[in-house]
Amino acid sequence: MRSLADLSVEEMTQCLKRVGRTQDMAAYEQLFRHFGPRIRGYMLKRASDPALAEELMQETMMMVWRKARLFDPERGNASAWIFTVARNVRVDSLRKARRPEFDPQDPALVPDAPEAPDARFEQDQDAARMRAAIAGLPEEQAELLRMSFFEDVSHSMIAERLDLPLGTVKSRIRAAFSRLRAALGENR
Repeated sequence: MRSLADLSVEEMTQCLKRVGRTQDMAAYEQLFRHFGPRIRGYMLKRASDPALAEELMQETMMMVWRKARLFDPERGNASAWIFTVARNVRVDSLRKARRPEFDPQDPALVPDAPEAPDARFEQDQDAARMRAAIAGLPEEQAELLRMSFFEDVSHSMIAERLDLPLGTVKSRIRAAFSRLRAALGENR
């Protein structure tokens, strides 16, 4: 069996086509003997780690075996195609190395604990008490609270909208808070 180094570009192409069509082991062995050391050298120049270069060469040649049916001699020669596969394997390896390890305990990935039924019940009760307390306020104070806290309107915008002095808006909101605290039984 003659060495692939002696083969022409056409003979390399035929080997790759036979691997793609029939998974010809003899043709694959010729490709491996020729391209394996060259790809290892290519990877070693870029990775500077002999073990990684060997691993990437092995991965490249496995990819050549699996994807040889995709080779199209109309688009380029066998050598260019195989080295494109090698380059893609190397790029994938770099991307994988830069990707952080998946940590299933990462707080961003762990769902919140389900809310306890009694906590939800207490929140509903507090919300009902708050609605009742706001309903008991004078309408101008209740309106100011709705605008300020539920619509997120600034005090100066409220004053402008209602054509009131800014100090009046602030004092009415303070008075509304005092009444709410009293209605809710808070001592602040």
